[in-house]
Amino acid sequence: MDEAIIAIVRGDNPVNMTIEALEMVNADKAFQVEERILIKPNYIDASHPSSGVTTDARIVEGIVKFLKENGLTNIAIGEGSGLADTMKAFKVAGVDEVAKRWGVDLIDLNDDEYVTAEVPSPLALKTVRIAKTALNSAIISVPKLKLHRMAGVTLSLKNMMGVVSPKGQIHRSLSKKIADLVSLVKPRLAVIDGIIGGEGHELAGRPVEMNLVIAGLDPVAVDTVGAAVMGFDPRKAEHIVLASKKGLGICDLNKIRVVGEPIEKVKKKFKRSFSLMFLSRFA
Repeated sequence: MDEAIIAIVRGDNPVNMTIEALEMVNADKAFQVEERILIKPNYIDASHPSSGVTTDARIVEGIVKFLKENGLTNIAIGEGSGLADTMKAFKVAGVDEVAKRWGVDLIDLNDDEYVTAEVPSPLALKTVRIAKTALNSAIISVPKLKLHRMAGVTLSLKNMMGVVSPKGQIHRSLSKKIADLVSLVKPRLAVIDGIIGGEGHELAGRPVEMNLVIAGLDPVAVDTVGAAVMGFDPRKAEHIVLASKKGLGICDLNKIRVVGEPIEKVKKKFKRSFSLMFLSRFA
């Protein structure tokens, strides 16, 4: 992989911004008409997306609309919340209405059938129980643009923790286990909700207005750009670096071509928080 193309779109209409970003990276080419597509947002709890904690439903709607208009109709939206009832979180965010409006399945992955999978060339995670729906689908990871107390950032790679059970098994040697997990369920497409970002940490509820969508077919590169947009050195996010070393994508900004808005034009320095470290085991 010599180069990754990542789109950054800024605007005031999240649905249209998302579609524009997906068109810029030719996202429709990543999927086959007959395959199951799982859209995996981040609903760690039932906070409203305006808090900077959870995924904006308008980003999810933009993805669904784009897929449907490109003839991709076998779609589900799924999440396994760590701190809340998943269906309640869907309702608070308005994702339940998106699913109803577009006729797509809405799945609580915590209630899914789980299978034990072996990790290829593991760094720290030899086996893991994964939701069967995630294992058998082409995944679109749709995280929030936010910081994390342990991982530094929580973007499209770390967002995949929502498909495992128990989630606690990932927290020791966190960065290595995220890279291992992604080697099993690597997102085919990553779309970061940067409408309202979250500084402080993953549950802080300290919103930062950004009005951005970041998207690409290389989730490692998307997270690298997302980290840089928050003023966080991606080389200090160990799980991103390890995922790249496992051959899962590019984490070198010099090998990433950003289309749309340049990083330097949109970046803000998000403030970190190091308090209450134990809570980050759930996010």
